[in-house]
Amino acid sequence: MALLSIENAELYYDHVYALKGVSMTVEEGETVALIGANGAGKSSILRAITGLRPLRSGHILFDGKRLDGISPDRIVKLGIAMVPEGRRVFPLMSVRDNLLMGAFTRTDQAGIADTLERVLTRFPRLKERFSQQASTLSGGEQQMMVIGRALMAKPRLLLLDEPSLGVAPKLVQDIARSIVAINREEKVSVLLVEQNSRMALRISQRAYALTTGSVALSGNSADLLNDARVKALYLGGEV
Repeated sequence: MALLSIENAELYYDHVYALKGVSMTVEEGETVALIGANGAGKSSILRAITGLRPLRSGHILFDGKRLDGISPDRIVKLGIAMVPEGRRVFPLMSVRDNLLMGAFTRTDQAGIADTLERVLTRFPRLKERFSQQASTLSGGEQQMMVIGRALMAKPRLLLLDEPSLGVAPKLVQDIARSIVAINREEKVSVLLVEQNSRMALRISQRAYALTTGSVALSGNSADLLNDARVKALYLGGEV
C-alpha cells in the first residue's frame, strides 16, 4: 500500500477546474516530483493533501486513512508537513522561534529539543543565525529555515512547494542536496513541486508531469529526464 494515494481527484476554484481526474502515489521512502507550467495544478495538489482546498470528487489516502474532509491541523498530526511557496516566515521572530513554531502539534519537550539539534546540524547557517530576526536572513537562508520548521513536526511525508523559487543559484544546489539527505537519512518521503524541472528530476525517483490540471506523463525520473517530450515541454531543449 502506498504511503500517499490520490485517486481521481477533482478540485475547482469557483467554477474553474484546477484538477481533473488526477491519480498519483508516493511510496514510503520515495521522493516524487511534480513538474509543469504555472497553472498546471501542482500547488493545487498540495492544497488538497493538506486540507486547504476541498476536493469536488475523488479521494486522498495517507497510510490507508482518508484525508479529504480532515482539518489541516489533524493532517499535520498524522505526519504530513508542508513548506509553502514563497517561504512564509514570521519576519519579526527569531530563527529559533520560527523553527519551534513547526513543533506546535508536539508535546514531547525532549524530543523537540532533539529534533531542533538535528535541524541545526543539517543547516549550520541557521545555527549561526539562531537569535537573528528571520527578516534579516537571505532568501536561501529563509528557505532552509522553513524546511527546518517543517522538519520540526517530525513528518513522514514532506511537501515542498517551489523550494528553489527566489533563491540565489549558488544556494539552489545546497537546498537540492538537503532534500536528498532528508529523504535518505531522515527516512522522510518527499513530494516536490518544482518549476526547476531539471533539478526536480535529478533528485527524485519518480515524477508526474502536469498539464492544465491533468497528468500528462509519469514514470521514473531518469527516464523522463531523457524523454524528448519532457525536454521540449519542461527542460527547454537538451539536458
